[in-house]
Amino acid sequence: MLTLFQNRDYARLFSAQVVALIGTGLLSVALGLLAYDLAGDRAGLVLGAAYTIKMGAYVGLSPIAQAVVHRLPRKAVLIGADLLRAGVGLCLPFVTDLWQVYVLIFILQAASATFTPAYQAVLPDVLPDERDYTRALSLSRMAYDLENLVSPALAGMLLVVMSYHWLFLGTVAGFVGSALLVAVTAFPRVQGTVADRSFRERLFRGLRIYLATPRLRGLLALNFVAASIGAFVLVNTVVLVRHGYGGRESDLALAMAAFGAGSMVAALMLPRLLGHVTDRWVMVAAARSLIAVAWVMGGALWLGGVVGWGAFLLIWGMIGFSYSGILTPSGRLLRRSAHAEDRPAVFAAQFALSHACWLVSYPLAGWLGQALGMGPALMLLAGLAVLGLLAAVWLWPAGSPDAPRHEHPDLPPDHPHLRAHAGRRHAHPVVIDDEHRVWPTQG
Repeated sequence: MLTLFQNRDYARLFSAQVVALIGTGLLSVALGLLAYDLAGDRAGLVLGAAYTIKMGAYVGLSPIAQAVVHRLPRKAVLIGADLLRAGVGLCLPFVTDLWQVYVLIFILQAASATFTPAYQAVLPDVLPDERDYTRALSLSRMAYDLENLVSPALAGMLLVVMSYHWLFLGTVAGFVGSALLVAVTAFPRVQGTVADRSFRERLFRGLRIYLATPRLRGLLALNFVAASIGAFVLVNTVVLVRHGYGGRESDLALAMAAFGAGSMVAALMLPRLLGHVTDRWVMVAAARSLIAVAWVMGGALWLGGVVGWGAFLLIWGMIGFSYSGILTPSGRLLRRSAHAEDRPAVFAAQFALSHACWLVSYPLAGWLGQALGMGPALMLLAGLAVLGLLAAVWLWPAGSPDAPRHEHPDLPPDHPHLRAHAGRRHAHPVVIDDEHRVWPTQG
């Protein structure tokens, strides 16, 4: 994987991702302390509202943002989004009312909903070789997991010598650093011409391509599997550790580290594994494993209370491993499902739809855990994940060809597409576009 950093443009983009993630992690810690200053024991409600605003912005604004910036230079879009996020970080230490927090969080997440899909869509152009791109996806997954460990530790060390307000300057530095790294990166030119489409068509094009492609419909169902059980881990681990085991804050950090370590192990293994088996095989196998482990753990919690601490950490590591096995290959599916000019729209659709799954699973995990207890809640969420897996297997059948034989009765005989493929009836890797508005289902 380290050979990827010989590509200077990728090295700069990856570094931009890392420093922005560290800035985001510092923001999360500082925001929690700011909420406590403003709302006292109601800080949990404030943070809950802030994270709901975050998910709502991700789901609702990502396709809109991509439609708006469709014709702008990609580098300018990324730099502008980073500078807007830095501006929000600079304002947060000076807020005095909760409504100001909510407005600034909405602006911040609107910028993130613009930045992240655009960044993800650039990587396949910077790394056109699929093996290199697969390694980059694994490194990106590891960066997210490491950020969950490094940022809280860094924030803890900084808080020993300074007020939490200064952490917001760390956030600003992260986003400004990301903007500078993007600015010195050379972006490849997009192959092909960008069609002049109406705003309405640009707004829905990514969603139309996504939902018309069988493997992406399957990906959406698998996102629901990952979100159903991942939400339980992220929402209820603190309850299990502090109430079930009587653990300390350091024990909570250890539990989340076990989850992250499992995820990183999977990310390290996947590039080699995906060279021998299909993306579908890996993702479906990971979904089955995730559901099985969740059901076993849910049954143990329901029938016998908490398991041993060592067994708990091992199970959390297994869940992290399977979770990463579902999510890491998703970029490969998106890459091969759209032309270069449509990738930002398709990545934005994935960003919005995947976060819609989390928008459902987050409150459900919290409510079920509170109302029914940890064991029944985990088993019910695993049951929902089974429905997601069944939908994925149905929507994305095994052995479905990427290059089905098909016809174009609607195209004129002299159309360039027919000339390029030697006739009206032909076979080639299909991507939903202006010539292929639906997926071919038969010869």
